[in-house]
Amino acid sequence: MTTLADPVPGGRPGDVERATALSGELSGRGVHGVVLSYVDTAGIGRVKTIPTARLASAAAWGVGMSPVFDTFLANDSIVTTDVLGSPDGDLRLYPDLDQLVVLAGQPGWAWAPVDRITQDGERHPGCARTFLRRVVAEAAERHGLTFKAAVEVEWTLARGDAPGDAFLPATTGPAYGAARQVELGDCTADLLAACAAQGLDVEQVHPEYAAGQFEISVGAVDRSVLVRQTVRAVAQRHGLRVSFAPAVVGQGVGNGGHVHLSAWRAGANLHSGGEGRYGMTAEAESFAAGLLAHLPGLTAVTAPSPASYLRLRPSQWAGVFTAWGRETRETALRVVTGTAGLRDQAANLEIKPIDLAANPYLAIGSLITAGLDGLASSAALPEETTGDPARLGEAEAAARGVRRLPVSLERAVEEFREDDVLRAALGPVLADAVIAVRRAELASVAGLDDDQVAAAYRWKY
Repeated sequence: MTTLADPVPGGRPGDVERATALSGELSGRGVHGVVLSYVDTAGIGRVKTIPTARLASAAAWGVGMSPVFDTFLANDSIVTTDVLGSPDGDLRLYPDLDQLVVLAGQPGWAWAPVDRITQDGERHPGCARTFLRRVVAEAAERHGLTFKAAVEVEWTLARGDAPGDAFLPATTGPAYGAARQVELGDCTADLLAACAAQGLDVEQVHPEYAAGQFEISVGAVDRSVLVRQTVRAVAQRHGLRVSFAPAVVGQGVGNGGHVHLSAWRAGANLHSGGEGRYGMTAEAESFAAGLLAHLPGLTAVTAPSPASYLRLRPSQWAGVFTAWGRETRETALRVVTGTAGLRDQAANLEIKPIDLAANPYLAIGSLITAGLDGLASSAALPEETTGDPARLGEAEAAARGVRRLPVSLERAVEEFREDDVLRAALGPVLADAVIAVRRAELASVAGLDDDQVAAAYRWKY
């Protein structure tokens, strides 16, 4: 898992000199352009690109881009809030040179995530990367905590010769099957080679459950964005098409983006070596309790598309109930203890009701916010749930505090609106953008059936 750091945003002292040196180095390696990458409120990766020779200028002054993208929808329509969505204004994109990577899957290109800064040099209140940075910094200052996180990136590979926007899986092998691995072994081997060349530490890559589905586990958060760029580029070179959408078809298992998260203090993992259940410390239990308490509102951030709710169905390992359990894959919160002998490093929480339509910076920042709220109030972690929570009777579920997560994006938005802690953490500009974009996404698919909703988002992510 990746440690979530708190770097200073764009325009740092020494960046121009570093960028000048990097520009020469990149040119010598045959790199002609740099992709400047961020993720918008709808979860779409947006970019601007510059010639390698302009990297020093970008480090000094940033690259212009309109703030209107904070209220773009997945279909590129635009909505407005009180302060966002107009044609006025400009922002500067500052590349994070510490994260700049030469793209092995796209020869001739390098990639860097950006911080979005106003023309007056202030952090833009709609910048999700800035939001995550602020949450991490406040956790360190107030609680002495740091965090490690990783993302399970699931995607579906389709044949590139399918007519129009139809979905034809690129492999017909069984779930987790050796046949599927062999059928697309050349593609996944090239993916691993590209990740290694880019310094991406891959935990595993394997066939998944749904037709044509694979999964790769990598660190968060910039790396989860970079790996998607890499997956798409490598697949295209093999004549394949990629979808990270929550649901590729109207029925069945969709693509998730489960997050593994652990809290640390002074080098010690709070989820191991404690006197609580399964070795959790009291603080780790309260952190988990905070996550459970805020999950209904969190789904507006972690499951932000109408297509997300085609995936969030009971008894499909999507985690649609406010319940936790040790290694229980049907609960929304899975306590992972790790293998004996490695638990002090490996113990963590897996949050399951999250997909790759989510902006990962918004999602992980919001998850940490929820956990910290539980920690600050010493919230009590309820009784563990084993097996499938869908099988609990109404009375037993109520006694355990187990409730169904929102069954629609509309309900998730209402839960988010009622969650003062989450909205305060995001701030009014970003919270209003989340609400406006989600509501507009709902309006854009009004009247469509499940298959039509899946088709509307199939190739957007």
